[in-house]
Amino acid sequence: MRYFKYLKLNKSKKIRYLHLKKKNGVYIVFLHGFMSDLEGQKPKTFLTFAKKNKLGFLALEYSGHGKSSGKFTDGNISKWTTESRLVIKKIIKKNKFIVIGSSMGAWISLNLFKYYKKQIKGFLGIGSAPDFLEKLMWKKFSKKMKKEIKIKGKIYLKHGKYEYPITFQLIKDGRKNKVLNKKIYENINVSMIHGSKDESVPVIYSRKVLKIFKNAKRKLIIIQNGDHSLSNSKGLRVLKKELSLILN
Repeated sequence: MRYFKYLKLNKSKKIRYLHLKKKNGVYIVFLHGFMSDLEGQKPKTFLTFAKKNKLGFLALEYSGHGKSSGKFTDGNISKWTTESRLVIKKIIKKNKFIVIGSSMGAWISLNLFKYYKKQIKGFLGIGSAPDFLEKLMWKKFSKKMKKEIKIKGKIYLKHGKYEYPITFQLIKDGRKNKVLNKKIYENINVSMIHGSKDESVPVIYSRKVLKIFKNAKRKLIIIQNGDHSLSNSKGLRVLKKELSLILN
């Protein structure tokens, strides 16, 4: 896709991003999930939506993801949040934007509010998974798994057809980035969309995210029989509809 570019953050770090320029207008910023990339249906759908609605668009692949540089096992929530913040600062500058966070991307989105609360004019969460490293991983690890990750520094976790390398430093960093105990007071539109058949992240996480926002216009939409990614035609249709409502 010709919209892909690379941003060099330092001598060893190069971040791939997807960009549709809009000089003085509103942007859509899409933040993908854990071990995901920008090759899926959601970023393409949101890019097309931005073009159609004359909006700017930005999405990036964190280090160790997709075609960005770095090893996945060196990354963590702090690093991926910093990378997202720097790319937004460089590309979007002072423009307002709506942030869309998919799964772990919703956690990173919530981290960004402290830097960009004056610029963020809406938030759309998709199968939101803040604080998942502690609550959905560490607390469910057996004693044997906890011992192994402490000794070896990482373990391999099977989930469906995928196997994830989970490092101990990633788990520990997640504890420093807890967001479900925070409060955000911006008066914006916030919509959480979650599949009723999400086997990765329970719907309660989207409910917990909504509680963070004290002054927002809040909405939860549960898509019946929807999975975690919501990348099928029905899921994408709902996402586009909610994005339109956030914009208005």
